Amino acid sequence: MTRILLVETEPQLLQALGFILRMRHYDVCTTPDASQALVQATTWHPDLVILDIDLDLSGGDGSELIARLRERTRMPIIVVGGHSRCHDEVAALDAGADDYITGPFGIDELLAHVRAVLRRAADDARPAVVEVGDLRVDLARKVVTGPHDERVHLTPIEWGILEPLLRNPGILVGGEQLLTAVWGPGHTADRHYLRIYLSSLRRKLEPNPSRPRYLITAPGMGYRFEP
Repeated sequence: MTRILLVETEPQLLQALGFILRMRHYDVCTTPDASQALVQATTWHPDLVILDIDLDLSGGDGSELIARLRERTRMPIIVVGGHSRCHDEVAALDAGADDYITGPFGIDELLAHVRAVLRRAADDARPAVVEVGDLRVDLARKVVTGPHDERVHLTPIEWGILEPLLRNPGILVGGEQLLTAVWGPGHTADRHYLRIYLSSLRRKLEPNPSRPRYLITAPGMGYRFEP
């Protein structure tokens, strides 16, 4: 089922759009909060983000959130504007949005934009298999194989940490985001969990675990996968 992250500060519109998208058989996560949207974007792995250009983001707006999303992920983004403002549309597209819809709009128009953007994204979709040195990581089947088809066993927690990194190559994934995704929001300060499990992943995946080539630490910030 296609996943859509809906970011909207107006409660009634958030509820209505979420309901309609679910009725059209999309898996929808809704949030009015930009910070939570950043976490969901890199941990829930939506196929598409729909967001309000007028989001209040620490004095910024939706364009700032788009730029932050683009630092973390390549998923398509549709921006919804309340009314026609050319500078908003230009700012959103320059920040990395894939499409812009000016209100008022009908639900059929929104759904047509959703289908079009998802079709383009499918054409550009990355393969489900990621190569990490001599290893092949099949993200769909949750299987890691070596050069002679031998299996490398990963625990569910290791998969929970590894998958966001591999799905966002070259992009920094914050430590708090990984902790929230795997252990929940009450563990954002438990960074030693990540050190323990990253060490285990490196022993299984890196040619030289003491000098990692693929699973890179950005001290005090997070981790990234370097293809």
